[in-house]
Amino acid sequence: MPEQPLVVLAGVNKWFGDLHVLRDIDLSVERGEVVVVIGPSGSGKSTLCRAINRLEPVQEGTITIDGVPLPEEGKELARLRADVGMVFQSFNLFAHKTVLDNVTLGPRKVRKRSKADAEALGMQLLERVGIANKARAYPAELSGGQQQRVAIARALAMEPKVLLFDEPTSALDPEMIKEVLDVMLELAREDGTTMVVVTHEMGFAKSAARRVVFMDEGRIVEIAPPDRFFSHPESERARDFLSKILAH
Repeated sequence: MPEQPLVVLAGVNKWFGDLHVLRDIDLSVERGEVVVVIGPSGSGKSTLCRAINRLEPVQEGTITIDGVPLPEEGKELARLRADVGMVFQSFNLFAHKTVLDNVTLGPRKVRKRSKADAEALGMQLLERVGIANKARAYPAELSGGQQQRVAIARALAMEPKVLLFDEPTSALDPEMIKEVLDVMLELAREDGTTMVVVTHEMGFAKSAARRVVFMDEGRIVEIAPPDRFFSHPESERARDFLSKILAH
């Protein structure tokens, strides 16, 4: 029997008041797959990403993670969120906790790991993202790129089934973008981490994605492997979008 996809969105619709921000979204993400979501501002990309762990509730349709529908709220939702790591545009680190404490808090509180166990895992992950030497520092002492790498380590510490990235580099200075994308690329290539990434970084989409999802006005307009999408987009809308961003 073929393995079921890890994440499935079927007939998903969402409104903010009168604004129809997600329109009839159907999308499946396989285990170990990297799906990169791109499109113009206001096309619904971030809302789609946030709907997958119910940070944004949807009004119609279903979303399942590993065969389990997203619970409404409460303990079940917290348990499911533990399986869905999220890395935001703003790093959302606890300012009063050290880097290591930020990374170990989830495994200790939610996964009930011992302090020693959580710290061993935390150090391993900080090593993985290249900032083990900052374990005792506080977020304010780190650059934006380093803070975002801590945020990635923190998400990984929960050993999630899928990692969501909502424009993880858009708050960073250009020279810091590469260090964060390099970590993400390595996760995709070496660890086989299942990832849904909303980004403006077309280079990352080309090199890391198995499929590119192009959105416009709340709809998925096109889904294709990156080589095909970037060289021969099928829709007029995608061609127009690419001509604008790749011209510079």
